[in-house]
Amino acid sequence: MESGNLPTNSSNDGKPRDLVDVLNQTARGRLQTRRSKLNDEIDKELRLRAGAENLFRATGNKRLKELVAVELSFFNSNIQLLKEELCELNSSVNIYQHANSIDSVPMVPLGLKETREVDFTVPIQDFILEHFNDDGTKYTPYINQLMEFRQNIRVPQRSESGVIQLLTYYNHLSYLEKRFYVAGRNLGIYFHWYDSLTGVPYYQRAISFEKGSILFNVGALYTQIACKQDRKELSGVNAAIENFQKAAGAFQYLVTYFSNAPSMDMQRIMLHMLVKLMKAQSLECIYERMNLDGISPGLLNYVKVAKMAAKVSINYTNAHDMILVDTVKQYVPFSWTSMMLVKSQFYKALAHYYIALALMEQDDSDDVGKLQELVKVLDITSSSPDFQDMATVLPFNSEKRKIQGKAHYRESVVLLEEALNTHDLCRQLRKIDLFQGVLRETYERALKKFENLEEEDDFTDLIKVPEIIPESQYNVEDIYPEFSDHSVTDLFQSLGPLDIFSANKLWTAPRDIHLKKDSQYGFGFSIRGDCPVKINSIEPESPSAESGLKVGDYIVAIGEEDTKWSMHDEVVKLVRGAGESLTLKVVTLMGENIPEESPYYERKRCSSVGCVYPAKSTVDDNNTTDTMLNCQSQRHNSVHNGVKNISNYIDNDHSNNNNNNINTSNTNGDLTTHTATTNNNSSKDFNRHSKTRNKFSATWQFIRKNSSKVFNKFEKKSKQDDLASR
Repeated sequence: MESGNLPTNSSNDGKPRDLVDVLNQTARGRLQTRRSKLNDEIDKELRLRAGAENLFRATGNKRLKELVAVELSFFNSNIQLLKEELCELNSSVNIYQHANSIDSVPMVPLGLKETREVDFTVPIQDFILEHFNDDGTKYTPYINQLMEFRQNIRVPQRSESGVIQLLTYYNHLSYLEKRFYVAGRNLGIYFHWYDSLTGVPYYQRAISFEKGSILFNVGALYTQIACKQDRKELSGVNAAIENFQKAAGAFQYLVTYFSNAPSMDMQRIMLHMLVKLMKAQSLECIYERMNLDGISPGLLNYVKVAKMAAKVSINYTNAHDMILVDTVKQYVPFSWTSMMLVKSQFYKALAHYYIALALMEQDDSDDVGKLQELVKVLDITSSSPDFQDMATVLPFNSEKRKIQGKAHYRESVVLLEEALNTHDLCRQLRKIDLFQGVLRETYERALKKFENLEEEDDFTDLIKVPEIIPESQYNVEDIYPEFSDHSVTDLFQSLGPLDIFSANKLWTAPRDIHLKKDSQYGFGFSIRGDCPVKINSIEPESPSAESGLKVGDYIVAIGEEDTKWSMHDEVVKLVRGAGESLTLKVVTLMGENIPEESPYYERKRCSSVGCVYPAKSTVDDNNTTDTMLNCQSQRHNSVHNGVKNISNYIDNDHSNNNNNNINTSNTNGDLTTHTATTNNNSSKDFNRHSKTRNKFSATWQFIRKNSSKVFNKFEKKSKQDDLASR
């Protein structure tokens, strides 16, 4: 990086001082600072290890190999210790939770990917000079603005404004990609990003890596916003649900539109796991919303809550199963694996606990109709022998309800004991006191319920309870990022319209065309289109033809006026105001099919799109000069009739006026048009003027002789919407 483009006021570790101050303002910022330092240390150790490995392979000295092997073991140990420390930071979920969530189950946030500064200045300036033939230094303020956007997204605010910062920069990258990146070639800018979980650095010159990393941080930031919500309030839990869905949508967008990422955190299998985890946490918030004001009395209300708890448990089980894949298991922090397993067991235990409460402690627990609804929740259709006699203990009387309720209490206690044991086996989870407190409190409550049903003389065998069918009413959907809601202005729009002046189109160097108005032909060219206008036709033997102007050239400037973004009428006005001399700056698109010049197009001036075509001029008695003609009238004749009567039109025009010009001015200086009239006797007229036949140029004779071929060619072009006018 060039120091000239970095802030002069910087800290000892190379980061801008204002960035360091922002990081130290909050607990999350301080945590991110520690993560950034660990990333740098891991990067350093990896470089040292790579050098030692190269030396080990290169040397043939046995003694030196032994020394290098010892150093390699030290490097590997240091890297492992640093990764374990980073894993502990990734397990620090307490910092991201709301202060009122002490007695709530903590959610799993995702840390942001760290990056280093990037200097866009020299590569973009060189590309502008080479590709667009423009002075790249003129765009330095816009390049600095782009770098400022990137600097801001390194430490986004943990709010919706931070997401807006990321998406705004993403949209700028989309413009940058179209403007300066072409397939098979890059700007030579290296994008340096650290893995979110391991801290391993990755470098790529592809801008898609930069865009994918930004999208990953969008999803990670949504997880942090969701975790920080006060889930004791309805607005907070609703916001948490929505943000977890948006996080899932961001990761799913990466899966759909990005592939072959170098870092493990952006691999497809990892992103699929993150999508499932975010959906599970969103469902967990829906469960909390159901119980926000407590559960209303009634058997069916408790059954509904039990079904929802079972659904949350199954979703965490699915996410946990994806973590058990070897490639993911070695990468994801062990605390995440344990957390998902604990939550799966915890919510499954809650499902059985609420079924037991529905059977034992509700006023309508003896309602047969409602009990039948409860039975539908139990998966008693299993083919397992344990459930063959289930029909004999259906809870349709008080004794059988007691047997069933006691069995569900016992199942709840067993699952909670497993959850506590799993929690205690993970060193990182043991540090999360609030989660352990929730588990312990729920376990003691379920155990007390179970012990109250125990009797000394009760020798009834406990039945094995069936699984609880999960709730199917609530489905969590992915919410994709809304890029269109954060539209931006192209920073390099002064280069011209993006669909024309982009990286995938090659241009000739701009050339100046100096024209002097001719009394017969005027400037001798016509234009069409907008932003920028394009040379449509050129009069033979006119000043335009002699100056080297070509059909298909784009006018990028008239005099000192830039016309890349000028509308058609604006260019017409500039040409008319040029007087007797005109200076054009034009460029030619390389590889474009230039339409053949045709006299028919020069004379047929009616346009379906209201463009300006003829570029002839005449000087009347009042010295009024008309340079261009704005033709917006209806089509006067069909293409077929026009082509059939080319010869008649030419002969009449030649015999009457002895020139190929159309008068575009009258005594009042107003613009008028004169079009060829349809004549069905063109062949007779042609024979009548056969004496003057040899006086025409080869181009005219060819068109007269091959008018049907010309028509077929024009008809084919019209189907492709390539005709400029008829």
